[in-house]
Amino acid sequence: MSAIRTYQSLGKLVTRLRDDLNDADLVLLYAYNRTGKTRLSMEFKDAGKRKTRKNPTGTPDTLYFNAFTEDLFVWENDLEGDSVRRLQLNEKSSFFNAMTELALDETIAQYLSRYADFDFDFTYKEVPQGKETVSKPDFVSFEKDGVPNIKVSRGEQNIFIWCVFMAICERMLDGHDSYQGKKYLYIDDPISSLDDNNAISVACDLVKLLRRAATRNDGTGAPAPIKVIFSSHHALFFNVMCNEVGRRIEGEGKVTHKRYFLHRPNGEGAYTLQATEDTPFFHHVATLAELQRAADPIKGKLYTFHFNALRSVMEKTASFFGHPSMAFCLKALDNEEDRALFNRALNLLSHGAYAINEPTEMGEDNKALFRRILSEFIKRFEFALPGIIPAHAKALAPAPAP
Repeated sequence: MSAIRTYQSLGKLVTRLRDDLNDADLVLLYAYNRTGKTRLSMEFKDAGKRKTRKNPTGTPDTLYFNAFTEDLFVWENDLEGDSVRRLQLNEKSSFFNAMTELALDETIAQYLSRYADFDFDFTYKEVPQGKETVSKPDFVSFEKDGVPNIKVSRGEQNIFIWCVFMAICERMLDGHDSYQGKKYLYIDDPISSLDDNNAISVACDLVKLLRRAATRNDGTGAPAPIKVIFSSHHALFFNVMCNEVGRRIEGEGKVTHKRYFLHRPNGEGAYTLQATEDTPFFHHVATLAELQRAADPIKGKLYTFHFNALRSVMEKTASFFGHPSMAFCLKALDNEEDRALFNRALNLLSHGAYAINEPTEMGEDNKALFRRILSEFIKRFEFALPGIIPAHAKALAPAPAP
């Protein structure tokens, strides 16, 4: 396993990633939820607009896509009349600068047709900007099968926003005046709420764009690449990205890239980067080791979302052995009553009010039950824990039943 580097702050981690991009076209990061990768993308963006000797005017150097970008689009719903359904755009965001001059509609439509079967229409308005006024997008409405003003699903909304971003990226690569000075693309999880089929399609389209960024030239023909950082918690998406970026295409130059597993060993404080090379998916056993620490009766603290994490590890373990559900892991238990109890607990406690959005510490009964499930799982399946886990880490001793 490759050496692990530890960074005590996001700022130091950002410095490392920017240094990496001096000798690579692309950095790929895998990080599971709650690691802080979205905060990392914001810190990278903020670092690029601070006034320094290299950037005395503080001109932003990064075009980024993350959860905050999606938040620039907000639904306006006329619930009483049920006739006004449109996605409002934040006119104050620089993300939408010069969209009228960019002529994005056709490019967005080309991307959208690959993933969805609905149409869209932008409405613009004049907005004061200094002594002048500029035209900015006000809202977008959707249509399907001749029916106007429809409300698209969350997944369809996210794929539409992603298509807007891809279209803007194309204009940046074309050298449009609105995006002069941008040297980096930072893309964090562009596929929330997408099914696996669309995840693969988006990954393939994104790699084409990144190849174009890596081989970009300026108006004089001199090399002017846009360097890229991509991060995701989605294993399939990350796997496709790694495979597609690493694939050599006849007639095209090689895209130099680095792959890392981003981790916070204790859930807070320091960050670690580990080069993954061709094995980017040991994160599941890292999650398992993190659960071991959380379940420690003395030093750990168990939250309700840890049931979500344990269920995810068990599902991935079952998938590895070719089985469709975590039931495979439960069937390995000797005690039939335990199998039924653990199945009910994992199905109930890993959903609904126990989601990670509002972390709540478990009650004592659920802590004891969680420790029993984790202990039995570890006894039945042996894992080679990665180097980020201390060598003395051991399976938990079964806690006494409540």
